[in-house]
Formats: sequence, structure tokens, C-alpha cells
Amino acid sequence: MSSTSLPVLSLLETRVLGVLAEKQRTVPDSYPLTLNSLVSGCNQKTSRNPVLELSESQVQAAIDSLKGYSLVAETSGGRAFRYEHNVDRVLRIPSQSVILLTVLMLRGPQTAGELRIACDRMHNFADISSVEGFLNELAERPAGGLVVKLARLPGARESRWAHLLSGEPAEEVAGPAGAAGEGAHASHDASLGEVAALKANVARLEAEVASLKALVARVCSELGISAEG
Repeated sequence: MSSTSLPVLSLLETRVLGVLAEKQRTVPDSYPLTLNSLVSGCNQKTSRNPVLELSESQVQAAIDSLKGYSLVAETSGGRAFRYEHNVDRVLRIPSQSVILLTVLMLRGPQTAGELRIACDRMHNFADISSVEGFLNELAERPAGGLVVKLARLPGARESRWAHLLSGEPAEEVAGPAGAAGEGAHASHDASLGEVAALKANVARLEAEVASLKALVARVCSELGISAEG
């Protein structure tokens, strides 16, 4: 895949890609991952936003899609197929940038300070300015930006960053002017939760459609008929 023709990835695809990149560094003895391990990593309740409940077939559909973009490779060592990512080679970015993208894919928008803490198990960035340096390089990448700095939310001291592998992030709307206290924060959090839930449902539906298409194609092939009809 050309670095100038990146696909727009679904939430499910970025979750699979993020888990592979994360586990490569946090559990290297188990990497590349089996399908079962990958499913478990996708459905973790910690360090994930949103939290998902994906089936093996949904994760397999995402793997197959990512393989088509050369972002994931399959190996057949041992008793089960194993999977590894090719993010650094396909996007031609350094390992530190891959790690930042990994956290953004798994946890959603983060400030530079939050990213430095979240990346600690994979890479120890010297300081926040080091994180910002790599983020700026990703944002200004000649072949196309991979991250974007979001508008600072009311009351926030730092701006957050988001990845662009799934296209432009949705605008987050602040509460009405003058709204203050817990009510405004609760409303904002609820809206974000609703968006995350909707994204998760869309990802599940996309995976189910992909699985059904594959099943129809296989059945048609066995019957010797065209799936186009």
C-alpha cells in the first residue's frame, strides 16, 4: 500500500492494530499474537476507550481487512496462526511515533502529558516536549498527517491529540454558555459515552457484514455460481 493512499480504518480495525502494536512491546514473548490472544487484548476492560466486546469472527474480519492493506501479516508457526503489525514499515515512521499512535488508537484523544504516562510501559519519553516533538512530526508528515491537535476544551489546561487513521475526529461540542458544575460535566461525559457506544455498534455491524460477505462468497464458490447475481 502506498503511504499516500492510506485507508480510513474502522474502530474495530484500529483496535486490532493498536493491540498488536501494544503487545509487541508489553508481552514480547507472546508476540506475534494468536487470534485468541488478540481477541482478549481487544476486549480488555483497562486501558481501552471505548471498551468493546468483540467476537473471534469480528476480529478475524478486521485482520483480513488489515492484511489487504499490508498493515497486518500472518505467520503459521506452531499450532495456530499468529499475527503481527507492519505499521512502522507501511507508514515509514519511527518506533516512538508508532507507540504514540498505539495509545491514541486504544485510548482515544490524549494530552501530551497523558500520552507520556500511558506510553511508559512501551517507551520512556524523556519529557513532555519530547512527546510533543514526535506528535508535531506526525501532524506535519509530508505524506499526510497521522495525528491532529484538537481545540482545547473549556476549562482544560492542555489540548488533546487524536489520530487520523479513522479520518477526521468528530467535533466535541461543549455545554451551553454559563452551564457549570457537575451537571455540565455529566452532560459532556454522557455525550462522549453515547458517541463511543455508537462507534462500537457500527464497528460490530461492519464486521458482521464482512463475515456474511465472506460466507456468501465461499458458499457460491462451492456451488459454482457467481456471488454477483
